Amino acid sequence: RYEEIDGQKVKGNLDKYSLLKFVRSNQGTCYNQRPIVSVGDEVVKGEILADGPSMELGELALGRNVMVGFMTWDGYNYEDAIIMSERLVKDDVYTSIHIEEYESEARDTKLGPEEITRDIPNVGEDALRNLDDRGIIRIGAEVNDGDLLVGKVTPKGVTELTAEERLLHAIFGEKAREVRDTSLRVPHGGGGIIHDVKVFNREDGDELPPGVNQLVRVYIVQKRKISEGDKMAGRHGNKGVISKILPEEDMPYLPDGTPIDIMLNPLGVPSRMNIGQVLELHMGMAARYLGIHIASPVFDGAREEDVWETLEEAGMSRDAKTVLYDGRTGEPFDNRVSV
Repeated sequence: RYEEIDGQKVKGNLDKYSLLKFVRSNQGTCYNQRPIVSVGDEVVKGEILADGPSMELGELALGRNVMVGFMTWDGYNYEDAIIMSERLVKDDVYTSIHIEEYESEARDTKLGPEEITRDIPNVGEDALRNLDDRGIIRIGAEVNDGDLLVGKVTPKGVTELTAEERLLHAIFGEKAREVRDTSLRVPHGGGGIIHDVKVFNREDGDELPPGVNQLVRVYIVQKRKISEGDKMAGRHGNKGVISKILPEEDMPYLPDGTPIDIMLNPLGVPSRMNIGQVLELHMGMAARYLGIHIASPVFDGAREEDVWETLEEAGMSRDAKTVLYDGRTGEPFDNRVSV
């Protein structure tokens, strides 16, 4: 059997594997798969084709590798608080993509059906610029707090009419446009880029709840940089809140001039007895000096003796501590620090 690929006839069967691109998870985070093979590559059974979230070249890859120091800094890491370098913000090391879902329903009411429309009372043309003919926001539009997503009007009773509307009603005897604006707008802090819009109609045979004629779902994607007040966690239950983001030049630095990225409170280790984080710290530093990649399986990873051997191989001292210099003064700290 022959298949045509890129204009050329190729012998064999053509298999297609669809990747999930920017799908919203239940937690509002972004699930994205990316191919790690190229056109023309020859692949065999069992070979990895694409990476997903928390994966790198087919291997589990949780979190990011950063330079961490166990030390106090003017009390800013009191009670498990975390001090972070501005480099991690600037380089988007911990920047994440979030997708929020908003929906608007057009229902049957006692006064008549609600209508999704672009014709909304007391709304200027400027506010409608990103809506299509149906009154629904277009994909790719950038929206901010309070912007219209779905234009919707609801019939209102005579009791809801203002005095002026009732007067016009009485003089001209005509039914004034008795509708009120019930449009879906971007909530506070929900601005971003419109990623997708889904429209469901009862007339088209879509299954909708009783009384609902039309349902519109809008997906907004946001790029969020890490900031003070955000929570972070390691692999050993060592969690904390970012208390301060320091300029890169104020962070303590190694003898070779490399500034550290994160400062953790050393008091977060002894009482909790999660020594794994300290062993991970030492192993990571040794791997950095040796320029190697280390895979340490859960419950069957590097033992304490393996860590000491790796430290010796890297030419580091057995306690793996190093002299750190204060980024503000250039003076070395009184005690050596685990980094």
